[in-house]
Amino acid sequence: MLLDESPLKPIQRWLWALSTGGTLLDGFAIFALGVAMPLIIAEFHITPEVVGLIGASLVLGAVFGAGIGGPVADRLGRKRLMLADMIIIGVGAAISALANGPTMLLVGQLFVGVGVGIDFPVSGTYISEVLPKRSRSRMMVATIACQSVGMLLAAAITLLLLKNVESAQNWRLFLATEGIIALLFFLLRLSAPDSPHWLMTRGKFARAAHAFIHIMPEQREAVLQLTSDARAKSLADSVAPAEAPRFGILFSRPYRARTVLVAVPWFLMDIATYGVGLFTPIILGAIDISGQTGGLISRDLSNARGSAAIDLFLLFGFLLGIWAVPRFGRIRMQAIGFVSMAVGMLILMTAVRLSNSNWHIPLVFAGFILFNLLMNAGPNATTFTLAPILFPTQLRATASGFAAGVAKLGATLGVFVLPILKGKFGVPAVLGMVAAVSVMGLVVTLIFGREDTE
Repeated sequence: MLLDESPLKPIQRWLWALSTGGTLLDGFAIFALGVAMPLIIAEFHITPEVVGLIGASLVLGAVFGAGIGGPVADRLGRKRLMLADMIIIGVGAAISALANGPTMLLVGQLFVGVGVGIDFPVSGTYISEVLPKRSRSRMMVATIACQSVGMLLAAAITLLLLKNVESAQNWRLFLATEGIIALLFFLLRLSAPDSPHWLMTRGKFARAAHAFIHIMPEQREAVLQLTSDARAKSLADSVAPAEAPRFGILFSRPYRARTVLVAVPWFLMDIATYGVGLFTPIILGAIDISGQTGGLISRDLSNARGSAAIDLFLLFGFLLGIWAVPRFGRIRMQAIGFVSMAVGMLILMTAVRLSNSNWHIPLVFAGFILFNLLMNAGPNATTFTLAPILFPTQLRATASGFAAGVAKLGATLGVFVLPILKGKFGVPAVLGMVAAVSVMGLVVTLIFGREDTE
């Protein structure tokens, strides 16, 4: 196609920026809820099991959203879903901010999760279909990197509010901000074209021509020639499916190993990523990085600062991934990342045992930094990009949705089980579980790994 071989244009950079809304809001929601949780626990007097359910509702919603988002996007188009998911996130954020108890908060976070879950496979697929091949790998890693940008944005907003607004109700403002960001992305996405590749595969050649010309107006004559009636009829026979694909085809012989590769390591990584990411402020408080004994808001502010400093290395990891993944390959970086995640958790386990040593705080930050840096340079970048690369256009959103849905099941497991483990067995049990799933992710990657040949 003409887009595949074209240089990267400003309009394509803008479309990429518009597509980052889901990943940015995913990171924002994780960090904001993590910082809000101590305030929520104090207000509603909730147990560790309910804390786990509220955190799990965010990612359980993403399971459902990813599961329906991929197939529906293959049937109805990418743009419709990219608008609908921002509306759903906005509604969920409003319900969460107005919650009068844990049940309402759980429902609101469930809606936020559904919207984020829809956006993950749809935006990843959209990017792979509107960018040239030579830029695709780098820009797709940059898309998931916006998850850390969302975390840092949430850190800036929560720290600003905690420092300047002395109120235990600050958590409502944290969660309401998600809705404002979602509304902004909704309005900006209205002007974006649908994926011309998807339009071509569905036989919508006039709309495909309009979308192509929107992205590359200088190729107007070539586009019109490509989508003329005579050419369209010959292309329709070869690329337009009669109906959208079903999940079953992913387990047919040609795609079975690819499906395992794109889904299982992502599942295992998200157990670790969401569990550690969502509860980093709580884990830091339990490990006691400052030894302070101030009030609730001052302790939350301190833990949020520590969490923000650690999460900065999420962004550094993604920047490293943008450079390293195209050079060394997805599978190699994914394996390196899983190894480093396990080592990072072992360092934290050592820090817990040396709680009275001068090495305690340096080891805490070293463990978290290693975990975040190489996780994002490796599996958190590569798992998001594998499905859109390894599957054809007709299956791309469906495969991405299935992989993201399975991953969010892992995230649900992580955010529900980890706080219960912490409550019953302490922080070392949480760190041990994260190390174990990281090793399992490494094993699956090495067994099923295959490099793409874009």
